[in-house]
Amino acid sequence: MQKNDNNRKALALHKKLGGKIRITPAMPIQSRAELSLVYTPGVAAVSSLVAKNPKLARDYTIKGKMIAVISDGSAVLGLGNIGPYGALPVMEGKAALFKTFANVDAFPIVLDTKSIDEVVETVVRIAPAFGGINLEDFKAPECFEIEERIKAALDIPVMHDDQHGTAIAVLAALLNASKVVKKDVKKLKVVVVGAGAAGTAITKLFIKAGIKDCTVLDSKGIIDSSRKEAHKKELASMTNPRKIAGGLREALMGSDVLIGVSGPGLITAKDIAYMAKGAIVFAMANPVPEILPEEAKAGGAAVVGTGRSDYPNQINNSLVFPGVFKGALQNKVTKITDDMKLKAAKNLAALVKKPTKEKIVPGAFEKGIAEAVAKAIR
Repeated sequence: MQKNDNNRKALALHKKLGGKIRITPAMPIQSRAELSLVYTPGVAAVSSLVAKNPKLARDYTIKGKMIAVISDGSAVLGLGNIGPYGALPVMEGKAALFKTFANVDAFPIVLDTKSIDEVVETVVRIAPAFGGINLEDFKAPECFEIEERIKAALDIPVMHDDQHGTAIAVLAALLNASKVVKKDVKKLKVVVVGAGAAGTAITKLFIKAGIKDCTVLDSKGIIDSSRKEAHKKELASMTNPRKIAGGLREALMGSDVLIGVSGPGLITAKDIAYMAKGAIVFAMANPVPEILPEEAKAGGAAVVGTGRSDYPNQINNSLVFPGVFKGALQNKVTKITDDMKLKAAKNLAALVKKPTKEKIVPGAFEKGIAEAVAKAIR
């Protein structure tokens, strides 16, 4: 009933607003003199300057302040491949969050193509107008190639948020959860359920952070070198150091951490019972997690987080992406590196001075989040 009521309210609000963002001029244009400066004839001087010196576009145009939020609609929230029109409300929402949480201007762009070549070409061709590219809701494995090719072609920051924003938020939460259960984060035995965009990036960032024992599963079980997909072969080469064979329960035996980035209702309290004492469970499938917090706790979990706002410990990339691009624009960063991501996670975690079972990450509306993350992007 509550879900239906929320859906009804969301539909009514969107119809009333006709979209969640607007474009307004940076200064009011109220006289002929002002008109002559912002448009003809004065604008010709600016056009001539940036035509000769394209790097100055960051200082003289919106390029230094505007992020493109781009999707093909192939992996939208929990809705799957619903296409560009289905993706547009989500990209509008992200643009609104950029402005709300970091005072960063962003514009939603949805692409009516599933061709990797066409996506890359389109983004590269529109890039002159933007200071950064936030890729969103591209499905794996295509998302990996798309991001890498665009990054290689441009001198502005490019980040697939489903991968890296999520990974930063999860690492921040894990840093604090490990303090709550009094375990050394680098010695944790971690199980990641889901080997798509988020699961792959989370695993890689954990390893960069010094966590050596990570095991990753997909629908076929524990990932090993027999897999044919390139990104899964890569995952196999850096994970499962104890050479565990089998599925979820074999992987969970004695593990300290379970990260779920897969699908609804895939994990039970009986599964959690296989984990070590003081288990940490982040069940992040949306809108329905792999296991509800009350069931995870019934199975023995000490600290539980989800992606939902109606439970404590909401681990969401909205804590991350506004600050990442705020820092990137302020400091004219051209690439977002692993070291920046690690520092961003530590800065985010540090905002919670005394972590508890019910509080391992800051709430979305707490002050200083974007600024703390932005300090890492330099």
